[in-house]
Amino acid sequence: MSPVPDHYRGVWARTLLETPQQRDESTFVRWLQTSLWHADLRIPVTVPEIGTQHQLAGQQGFCGVTQVERQADGEVCTWQRRLDFQPARAEVDAGVMVFETSERVIETGVHAPYLEIWERLPDSTGRFIALAGLDEAGGDTRERFLVAGRYAMHVRPRRLAWPADTSAGQTLLEVMDRHPGMAQALLDFEISFGTLEGGDWTIEQSTLPALTGACMPFAVARVNGTCATVGSPGLGEQWQVLEWSGQEAPV
Repeated sequence: MSPVPDHYRGVWARTLLETPQQRDESTFVRWLQTSLWHADLRIPVTVPEIGTQHQLAGQQGFCGVTQVERQADGEVCTWQRRLDFQPARAEVDAGVMVFETSERVIETGVHAPYLEIWERLPDSTGRFIALAGLDEAGGDTRERFLVAGRYAMHVRPRRLAWPADTSAGQTLLEVMDRHPGMAQALLDFEISFGTLEGGDWTIEQSTLPALTGACMPFAVARVNGTCATVGSPGLGEQWQVLEWSGQEAPV
């Protein structure tokens, strides 16, 4: 898969969502994009510091690889979700992207009617890192850690598989209502967004409310072309390098 154009890379904050049913300017939304990998976090303003299970089920977030194709009506960006807080979508996640400036892009839906406005955060370029967590045998744990400039996102998927009766297009809340005994395990999916600065990893927002506001020591080192080590509470130690560009010493 080809890297995305350079003007996509960085961290984007959504400032507006418009659909036929709603206008949303309050949800906390961050999209981190490296050359290939993305992570996305969406926390509704209604989710309090310690939310109920039903409130937490309304959160969204995902991680995967991104593809950009030039078409007659503009660039079409497709987010291929490999990890998703919600059940799989019924349709492909794709949007037509129009850059008004280098720091502001308008996205309109390919498979659904919507409009989103994104603005790139300052200091979110210059270095890009994508890491995949490894277990003791060297296998992929499906954990991901992405860096863009001074920002980072940690994605650690739930360990529980979706119930067999889960179908594409359903919501996590619908699945939890059918399987209340599995609710806590289904919600155990971390997507955290924050900053790396001064040797610390500070979490601004997370799908796990107890982590929001946490500040922990953080260090990452590239061992060789394919391996890196990470030192921080709550993160795995051994990682595969999926991407590493810019500064060799990120913190």
